[in-house]
Amino acid sequence: MKKQIAGLCLFLFVAQGAGAQGKLNKADSLSHAGEIKASIEEHKRVFLQDSLDYLNVYNMACLLSVERQADSAFKYLYYSARLNSTELPLTDPDFIPLKDDKRWPAFEEYLVNLIQTKYDHPIADEAYARKLWHMRALDQAYYAEIGLAERKIGRNSSVVYALWKMKEGINEQNQKELESLVAKKGWPKVSQVGKHAAGTAFLVIQHSDLEKQKKYLPVIKKLCEEKEADWAAYALMYDRIQVDQNKPQRYGS
Repeated sequence: MKKQIAGLCLFLFVAQGAGAQGKLNKADSLSHAGEIKASIEEHKRVFLQDSLDYLNVYNMACLLSVERQADSAFKYLYYSARLNSTELPLTDPDFIPLKDDKRWPAFEEYLVNLIQTKYDHPIADEAYARKLWHMRALDQAYYAEIGLAERKIGRNSSVVYALWKMKEGINEQNQKELESLVAKKGWPKVSQVGKHAAGTAFLVIQHSDLEKQKKYLPVIKKLCEEKEADWAAYALMYDRIQVDQNKPQRYGS
């Protein structure tokens, strides 16, 4: 869960991108190496010293979810939501295991209510946003596991190949679902579903084929002009299309 591309402790990537420490702490280094249980124990040690450290609490909840320790994961997930109410848990692939738990809908409702109250109801279409949050988690899922497998047993191993085939299937299903949603509701706008959910559409399409990317690029540009989408996402999509056609980039993204 650590990156715009997924995996154990995604929030660390977000924090570093915002200018936080560039070095991994001990707990993060352990999780990166696949030592999940040891990383959880390190997070617990830090928690005893500072129970208000949001990053530590959040990342501990993530790892507990990955380890299928659902009771503890929910405990710290609720606590992290009270410390800092954001959409991140709804899009974080580390919480995919919890989404099959009967307690997940109650947590999601709790967090959405916190966000709506705290930020004066930024999400106009909750139903659309919820679908997009789940799709974003799937889009970002399993990259960390693939990376760990590549480091442990080799990039050309049958296990890595199988993981990538699974990931491709998830991406294809996401693309079909997104196109169905866009046909019914239009490309998601920030004012409609919030920034995180709106960004899902871009992530899903950038993992699709060239024709889909070219189809939606003008839509993204129009919404950027209306301040309903992110210009950085448009630039990345534009340059990706250019590179895939053996043409020069415009934005150097």
